[in-house]
Amino acid sequence: MIKVVGISFENIKQIYYFNPKSLDLRRNVTVIVETERGLQFGKVEIPSFNIEEEKVKYPLKDVIRISTKKDYVEHRKNLKDAEKALEKCREIIKKLNLNMQIMDASFTFDRSQLLFRFISDNRVDFRQLAKELANIYKTRIELRQVGVRDKAKEVGGCGLCGRKLCCSRFESDIAAISINMAKNQNLSLNPNKINGVCGRLLCCLKYEDETYKEYRKSLPELGTLVETEKGKGKVVNLDILNKKYSVNVPEVGVVEVDGSN
Repeated sequence: MIKVVGISFENIKQIYYFNPKSLDLRRNVTVIVETERGLQFGKVEIPSFNIEEEKVKYPLKDVIRISTKKDYVEHRKNLKDAEKALEKCREIIKKLNLNMQIMDASFTFDRSQLLFRFISDNRVDFRQLAKELANIYKTRIELRQVGVRDKAKEVGGCGLCGRKLCCSRFESDIAAISINMAKNQNLSLNPNKINGVCGRLLCCLKYEDETYKEYRKSLPELGTLVETEKGKGKVVNLDILNKKYSVNVPEVGVVEVDGSN
């Protein structure tokens, strides 16, 4: 077992896990943590708890310390400066006529890096933009392109099912989702039915796909000829989750068959 603590960061809904070391960290306590980008200011969302080591998907970074009043003041200053940097970046993008939409900007706590995240349908040559930003802010500039799924994950909202978006609730990794998954689940290929609020295929197609694959093993394909107790006919409908299918038998009509037998 290994002890971890769940930390959130400003304007990011996802919770990240860190090594609390010997610190007694309760919910809503603010802390300074080590990340791949450098030091960051975060808030405890999940107090320290034990978890099996093999369930930790990445090397844990450390919680450096519980934040001080001075740290908080510095954090608020970083947020205000990042907002100004965001506006400046948009001005330069307009001047350079770049096809990109900036989502947000953020300094690391120690201001060793200034990160801008953006959305674009195509690859963008932002070298001149990065150069101008570096000249202004005298720190390392990173411009990171993110997808519309990532944006939906952070903004949140409700899906077609009426529940909170899967990506913002519990999906930590946004894996590839294909149209074949919709076909495998016998869904209408109407974009209004199989696309999420981000305009991409629904996340739930991915994690339900294995179940549908398993259930379909006992069922024939649509359009195939099969034998039934009332004669031979063509499969005209599949009820995958109930493991049943319908067969149109000439001179008899549609016959329902239990595929689990």
